Amino acid sequence: MSEHASEHASEPASTTGHPSSAAPAAAVGIPTPTTPPSPATPPAPALPPTPAAPADPSPVLAPASRHIPKATLVALDITPPSSGQALLKHSFAHQLALGPGEVEATVQSADRPVGAALARLLAGYEEGSAEPPEPAPFAGVPVDELVAFGLAVAQLRRDGSGGQDGEGGREGDAHADRAVVAVQNLVFNTRSSRLSMLNLERLEMAPAGIQRGELIATVPLAPLEETAVTHKEWSVTSREFTSIVTDSLESYSETGVTDNTELSQSTASQQQHSNQFNITGTVSGGIPVINGSASSGFTAQDSSSTSASESRKHASGLTQKASSRAKQEHKVTISTLTVAGTEETTTRTVKNPSQTQAVRIDYFSLLRTWRVRLYRYGLRAAYDIVVPEPSAAIRKDYVELAALRAALGPFVFDLPHDDITDDVRPADQAPGLPPNRKHYRYLGDLYGVQVPDPPEAVKELFPNDNVPAGGGWHFYPMRFRIEDGYAVSAVTAEFHLGMLADNSRIHYGVEGSGFEKDSGDPLHDAVVLSDPPYNAFKGRTGEQNVLIFLHNVGPAWVGLKVTTARTPELFSSWQSQVWNMLHDAAQTRYLAEQQDIANRITALEDRLAGVDTLTLRREENDEIMKCVLRHLLGTEYEFMAPGAVDALRAAGVDTAHGAGFAPGVLHPPDGAWAGLRRHEDLVRFVNQAVEWENVVTFLYSYFWDAPDSWDFVRRIRHPDPTRQAFLRAGGARIVLTIRKGWEDAWVRFCEGGFKDADIPADHPYLTVAQEIAAYDDRYYPGIPPANPGRAAVRIEDTVSTECAAVIGPNPVNPALPVTVPVTSSRGFTVGAPVVIDSTRHRDLQETCTVVAVPDPGRLTVDRLLHRHDGTVTPVPVVQPGEKGELIAEWNEYTPSSGTDIQLNTNLPQMS
Repeated sequence: MSEHASEHASEPASTTGHPSSAAPAAAVGIPTPTTPPSPATPPAPALPPTPAAPADPSPVLAPASRHIPKATLVALDITPPSSGQALLKHSFAHQLALGPGEVEATVQSADRPVGAALARLLAGYEEGSAEPPEPAPFAGVPVDELVAFGLAVAQLRRDGSGGQDGEGGREGDAHADRAVVAVQNLVFNTRSSRLSMLNLERLEMAPAGIQRGELIATVPLAPLEETAVTHKEWSVTSREFTSIVTDSLESYSETGVTDNTELSQSTASQQQHSNQFNITGTVSGGIPVINGSASSGFTAQDSSSTSASESRKHASGLTQKASSRAKQEHKVTISTLTVAGTEETTTRTVKNPSQTQAVRIDYFSLLRTWRVRLYRYGLRAAYDIVVPEPSAAIRKDYVELAALRAALGPFVFDLPHDDITDDVRPADQAPGLPPNRKHYRYLGDLYGVQVPDPPEAVKELFPNDNVPAGGGWHFYPMRFRIEDGYAVSAVTAEFHLGMLADNSRIHYGVEGSGFEKDSGDPLHDAVVLSDPPYNAFKGRTGEQNVLIFLHNVGPAWVGLKVTTARTPELFSSWQSQVWNMLHDAAQTRYLAEQQDIANRITALEDRLAGVDTLTLRREENDEIMKCVLRHLLGTEYEFMAPGAVDALRAAGVDTAHGAGFAPGVLHPPDGAWAGLRRHEDLVRFVNQAVEWENVVTFLYSYFWDAPDSWDFVRRIRHPDPTRQAFLRAGGARIVLTIRKGWEDAWVRFCEGGFKDADIPADHPYLTVAQEIAAYDDRYYPGIPPANPGRAAVRIEDTVSTECAAVIGPNPVNPALPVTVPVTSSRGFTVGAPVVIDSTRHRDLQETCTVVAVPDPGRLTVDRLLHRHDGTVTPVPVVQPGEKGELIAEWNEYTPSSGTDIQLNTNLPQMS
C-alpha cells in the first residue's frame, strides 16, 4: 500500500472540526412518548493499516456524484546549475537592448575581463545586427559572467550620460536602468528552480443520505392543552437561490444554474470568493481548484507525503467553507424571498391527551450528507515562471476607450473676442493659400464658416454747392448724414469766391466753427476745421447741418470734405458677429464629433463586453501563451519565421489582415519558405510539449505593474469578473504543465535552446524530469490521461491488501508468474495492474499484472523483479484502479427543504 493510503488509513473518517463536517452518525429515530430515543452510533474504531474500502453507512447515489478537478503544486528545492538555462540567458541579452558598438566599449571599460567568445555572442544582439543569434550557445555561459557584463553595461551608460539633468542625461539613466532590470530578472529567474511537480487530483462528492439538523421550533403542550399549528407552503424552488449565488460570484453563462444543495457548486463559488480577497487565481483548462504545498527536495519521498497532507487540508477546508456558506445563504433566502405564485396553508389542531404530563413537539431541519473523496490520479512535471503585465495587449482597447471617454465633456470655446482682427499674422500663412491672409479669414477657414469682412476703417463725404452772386449777406446750410458706426475725424472746407464790381472786399466763414475771414481779392481757400484752433466738428455723428455765411461775393462754390472713422463700438459689433458665427460653427462641429465619439465608445464597449465566456477564456489563454514565449524566447522573438514577413510584403500580399497565405494569392520563388518550414518545428514543439489546456495562472495585483499605470488599471471594468481580474493584473505566475512523455525534451529545450544542445545526462533538471516521468509511471499504473471525461472512466475505488511474507522473482525463471500470500484477495481483478511495496522504497517498488486469484488469501502476478521482505513491515499490495489513489475521505452537509418532527426529544440529542 502507498504511503498516502497508509496515512489516510490512520485518520478518522472526518478531518474537520465543526459539526457539519463530522463523521455521520447513525440516523436517530423519532421516538413516541413511550419509546426512549435510540442512542447515537458510537464512532467507528481506527482502521487497520491496510483496510479495504469501508462500507458506507447509508446508500450513496453514485449517478448524482459531482466531480471537481484539483491539483497540488509541489515546489522542488533544487539548486539551479550555472550551465544550461539557455532561454533565460537569451532573453536577458534581448532585454539589454545593446546599441551598435556597445559590446566592445563595455569590454574595454569592464573591471572584470569578458571572454572573446561571449563578446562575439553578445555582439549579435546589438541593434542593426544582420541575424539574431540562437539561444543554444548560451548553455555553456556561466550566469556570473552575464551578470557582470550587464552591470558593466549599466555603468557605461551612466558614465555616458555625464550626470546631466537635461534630456540626454535622463535618457542615459533610463537606458542604464533597463540594463539593471535585465540583470535583476536574470538573477531572480536563475537562482531558484523553475521545475516543480503538479499532482493531478479529483474531488468526488456524492449524496450519501439524510442527517437530522438543528432545532427549528418547539411547541410545548400542557396537560389537556390544545393548540393550532399553521403550516404554509410556497411554490418556490431552490434553483432560484443558487442562481443568485452563482451569478454574483461566477459567470452565469459558464456555470449555469444548479440545485441549491449541490456542494460542488458551493465549493466552486467559495474558491472564487476566497480568491477575491487574496491573489486572484485564474485557471485555464480543467483544474479549477489548485493549492500549493511547501517546497521539498525531490530526492526525499516526503514530498509526496507533504503534498498529500496539504491537499487533504486544502480540500477539506474548501468543502467545509462551501457547506457552511451554502447554509448561511439558505437562511438569508428564506428570510428575504418574496413569494409570487401558489401558496398553500394547512392548519392542524394538536391536543395533549394526557391529564398529568406535558408534551413537547420538536421540529428539526434535515441536512443532506455528502461523501467527499479526494483522489490523486496523476503527476506532471511543471515549469514555474513569473511574467509582467499578462494583459498588456488586451489593455490597448481600454487605452483607446479611456482616450475616447476623456474626449467627452462640455463644449468650451476659448477664442477671445479681441483675437478676431484683420491683421496679417505670419503664423496664419501657409503654402497654397492666398498671400497676406488676414487673421479673421484664417479663423473662418479653421472653423469652416464664411465670415463677413470688417467695416471700412475710414469713409469720406463731399457735400458742396454753388453760391449765386449778390451783394449783402448770404447764408447757405449744407446738410449731410454720418453713417451709423462712424464719427467725424476730419473736416476740410474749400472756398472758390469771386469779387463784385462795386465792392472791393468779401467776407466769408463757417458758423459755429470759429472760422471767419475777409479778403480784397478773388480767392481759392481750403481750411481744416477739425484741428485746432478750429475743431468744433470733430467726433460728430448722425445728421449734420453746417451753415456757410458769405458777404458781398461774386460767383462762388463752397464744398466740404468730411472724413469719418469707424467707432470702437462698430468694430466690436463686427467682432461679436464673427465670434458668434465661429462659435456656432465650432459648437456644431463639436456636437457632431461628440456624437461620433459616443457612438465609437458604445461600439467599443459592446465589442469588449458582448463576448461569450468561452471566447474570453481562449483570448486570455492566448495572451498567457504569448507571455510565456516572450519570457522564454526573448522580447524580440519573431512569432513568424525571420524573413517571412519581408517575403510576404515583397510578394505584394495583404499582411495587415492575415490573408497572405490565401490560396492563389502567394506565389513565392523556390526556396523562399525554407526558413518558415524550420520555424514550424519550433511552433509544433511548443504547442505539443506543454498541456496548454491545463496551464495554471495566478494573477498578482495591479501594484506589481509600473506605478504610473496604477490609477488607470484600477478603473478598468468588465462584466466578466475573471476577465476584469486578468485586465487588472500587474503580474502573473504561470505554472506550465509539461505533457506526459515530453519531460526530457522540455528540459533540453529550456536549458539548451532551440538547437537541442548537448545537455549532460547528470544535469539536475534533466534528472528531476526523468524521475518525475518514471515516478508517475510507477506510482499510478493504469491511470487515464489528465482530466479524463467522466463518461469514459469506469468509477472504481482503490483495492489494497498486505503481504507478510518474503516474496521475490520466480526461482526457476524470473519471467514466470509468482504467487503472493496476502491478507485478502477480495476485490482484485485478473488483468488489472497492481503496485507492490511502499513508496518509501522507490528502488524496490514495482508494477505487475494480476494473472490469477487462486483463493481469498493469494494472488498470482505475472512476474516480480525485486525481493520484498514483509516479515518486519508488511508489504502493501495496491490495485489503484482507473481513478488513481484515494488519499482522503470525509463527510459534509448542506441544508435541504425537509423537516423532521419528534416528541419529547432528549436534550443531549438536540442541536
